[in-house]
Amino acid sequence: MTDGSPIDEYLAGLPPEQGEALQRLRDEIMGLVPNAVETMSYGMPTIKVEGRALLLFAGWKAHCSLYGLTDAFIAAHADELKGYGGTKGSLHFTPRNALSAELVGKMVRARLRELRSED
Repeated sequence: MTDGSPIDEYLAGLPPEQGEALQRLRDEIMGLVPNAVETMSYGMPTIKVEGRALLLFAGWKAHCSLYGLTDAFIAAHADELKGYGGTKGSLHFTPRNALSAELVGKMVRARLRELRSED
């Protein structure tokens, strides 16, 4: 069920498995950062903290993606990220190989530290 928000509409337009996987990701992020604001940026659902993008996510033909990760985070967590694809600053996963809540928590905390260090 959607409340008509742009993110709800975006997720509803995806194949069900992708929409459900990204909704779980959304819920996990928002559970960790309840004061965050949800918006759309670059055509993708975006979670912002204090006006700055924390993480973005999207569903594509062959995978889901999470954006906003630094090379330092990816290098530091290389063992945990084995089995996932990606490009610079992104992590690719499928609904069947979804990100664990523990890994999402690490990503959120790392991004929050990065954003705070930019102040």
